[in-house]
Amino acid sequence: MILNKLRQACLLTLAILFVATGSLSASVSQQKSVKEIVKSMTLEQKAQLVIGTGMYFPLPDSIREQMPPMFGGGLDTSTPYGKMVEKIRGYLPGTAGVTAEYPNLGVTSQTLADGPAGLRISPTREGETDTYYCTAFPIATVMASSWDTELVESVGKAMGKEVLEYGGDVLLAPALNIQRDPLCGRNFEYYSEDPLVAGKMAAAMVRGIQSNGVGTSIKHFAVNNQETNRMSVDVIVSERALREIYLKGFKIAVQESEPWTVMSSYNKVNGVYTSESHDLLTKILRDDWGFAGYVMTDWGGGSDVVAQMKAGNDMIQPGSPQAIKTIIESVESGDLDEAVLDTNVERILNIMVETPRNRGYKISNKPDLKAHAEVTRQAATDGMVLLENNGALPFAKSIKNVAAFGNTSYDFISGGTGSGDVNEAYTVSLLQGLDNAGYKTYDDLKDTYETYMEEARKTQDNSRNFLAALMGGKIPVDEMALDASIAEDMASKADIALITIGRNAGEGGDREAVEGDFYLNQTEKDLIKTVTNAFHAKGKKSVVILNVGGVVETASWSTIPDAILCAWQPGQEGGNSVVDVLSGKVNPSGKLAQTFPVKYDDGSSSDNFPGVAVKTEGAEDNTADQSGFSMMRRVPWEVVYEEDIYVGYRYFNTFDVPVAYEFGYGKSYTTFEYSNLKLSDKKFDGKITVSVDVKNTGDVAGKEVVQVYASAPGKSLEKPEEELVAFGKTALLKPGKSATLSFDIDAALLASFDEASTSWITEAGDYTVKVGASSKDIKEKATFSVANDIKVEKVSKAMVPQKDFEKMHR
Repeated sequence: MILNKLRQACLLTLAILFVATGSLSASVSQQKSVKEIVKSMTLEQKAQLVIGTGMYFPLPDSIREQMPPMFGGGLDTSTPYGKMVEKIRGYLPGTAGVTAEYPNLGVTSQTLADGPAGLRISPTREGETDTYYCTAFPIATVMASSWDTELVESVGKAMGKEVLEYGGDVLLAPALNIQRDPLCGRNFEYYSEDPLVAGKMAAAMVRGIQSNGVGTSIKHFAVNNQETNRMSVDVIVSERALREIYLKGFKIAVQESEPWTVMSSYNKVNGVYTSESHDLLTKILRDDWGFAGYVMTDWGGGSDVVAQMKAGNDMIQPGSPQAIKTIIESVESGDLDEAVLDTNVERILNIMVETPRNRGYKISNKPDLKAHAEVTRQAATDGMVLLENNGALPFAKSIKNVAAFGNTSYDFISGGTGSGDVNEAYTVSLLQGLDNAGYKTYDDLKDTYETYMEEARKTQDNSRNFLAALMGGKIPVDEMALDASIAEDMASKADIALITIGRNAGEGGDREAVEGDFYLNQTEKDLIKTVTNAFHAKGKKSVVILNVGGVVETASWSTIPDAILCAWQPGQEGGNSVVDVLSGKVNPSGKLAQTFPVKYDDGSSSDNFPGVAVKTEGAEDNTADQSGFSMMRRVPWEVVYEEDIYVGYRYFNTFDVPVAYEFGYGKSYTTFEYSNLKLSDKKFDGKITVSVDVKNTGDVAGKEVVQVYASAPGKSLEKPEEELVAFGKTALLKPGKSATLSFDIDAALLASFDEASTSWITEAGDYTVKVGASSKDIKEKATFSVANDIKVEKVSKAMVPQKDFEKMHR
């Protein structure tokens, strides 16, 4: 009730803000070719198709009438266009956007729905008593931590099935931007600091979702690595870092999974909005990579719809009548060649003919949510990372009574906030998971926490990120200060202590390097220490569970408890999934796809994240450029990627900076032995095969993630100490059993981007293959040589920085 009132208040505030500022038929199409449809369309229809129909908020009529057309206000339902829009908005309530339809021409509407961790639609519909819940799947960070593309594809299949059965056409997912900095608010939606992991995971997710005959929109293309001033930030980045770090994952996803659509990002890159960048959307995406689908803006991205059309950004979302008018007038004035508009329309229609709505698919509105809950429960366990374990896990058979401390033990966080949130039917808390598994918990402890949280929510300040309040997602209250007497009482009764630390973040705001966010606050540190001391005094153990969407500081307190399990935000079955790992039902096999630094300042981007305000001529208050749908002010802003290619482990390993937990790190309840590393040849001739044996040398069955890194000569092209070139995961190995994993390494995986020749080059020289359990825990090494430089690929000269800046070097 409180949250609903908060959302209503936010909507009302948003409505007032926008009013004040002013910113913000299957059978026919099967018989006609797309080119014939385009020829039969009027200019007005073409303009309406490339511009979205606005963003619909469920507001009272009195408020809606005052809203800008972009947000559902001022729609004249007496016109053919108004009648059409009113109709198609009802196809799938709660969807992010829809496109125009013309049944007599064979043009059907496309329903575009959020999001990265599951389909986001409204669970209720006007005049109906049924609910339409969706599954909250594990966040992308969990999926990447599994290092298992087959698992990710299976999650995608379940996710796509819900899109299909609820009547969606395109899912606005997956998101695969690089986790450049641990403070990015949307890191939970992204996979990794490494582009190979991000690309492979995204490709697997796309394949899974699209196997249902629905589409995806990989996002945010490109370099959308912060939420601070996301609408206007200009990212200054070198050609090499752009290609090697920030575009590589998208290239992998485009070429290995063929997503139906791509979503351009809000930000500028080297002075140009990505949605207005011909270099990015035509030269790179289409000419270099061969992308054949259509590009849509993020909701309100860019500022010039004509420039977007010319750049190859085919669809503008959420759209407005004014944007439609601008397109029509631009064609009539000659500013926009109608042939360009026809190309934009044709790309949209080429995808439209593949959609379920165009094919006449009969939706059920009844996906198998029970089966999908089992998918998410199992997938989450494979992505959890055991950071520390001093004999506390798995639970001994003697453990029957468990004391759960920390607010989040009772108010578990399934996923992040904003468009990445899902309207699920339930979230299994840690306490519920323990109860479901047959462990005894304590009602008096539960009552203490629940009473505290109920009171704390009444005075909670949600203003820091109003998008979270508006669009959904759990905002944790401050941790309860625990009296030592409670810990001592529980230590005399319970067999073990669990302490859950929770964090959440999402669209609309970045995190901070402060206590209570990246760093644990004093109350949380005291909680860990007080509980652990009380249980240690009784000869018992404590376990910390991190229910977080991104990296937190651990070095200052990690030696206090007996174990630390990074559960991330594991979806709606979270409590069950965590207990499956704690109890030993599942042996944790997750490995970190991002580095945990000792402190925030140790990271390569810490000096320049999230950038600085820049002076714009004639803008005294620094709020120039209010065009487009913003949800936040457009402040002239700039961030310079001075770290260049040294992102994440590439930086920490190259410059020998100590870390809390390295990239690729994760413990198991068993042990593994690596042996018999082989190369197919000592001389590289376009491709080399690497194989290694992995044996379970422990007492319980388990899976192992095998990582293959390569160290290159770095003669003329400076290289990091090592870079990930392949990875794989064993099947479940019983004690004493072995598996052989093989990896094909081609020249493209070894290549660097040479700005001088605009080419990908694999340099001549000696290479070292490093196979191991993490980027620092290398088990086996071998060498091979490349006789001569190999030019792997010549690409377009594009997105060149317009200013000089100092880049990091070895």
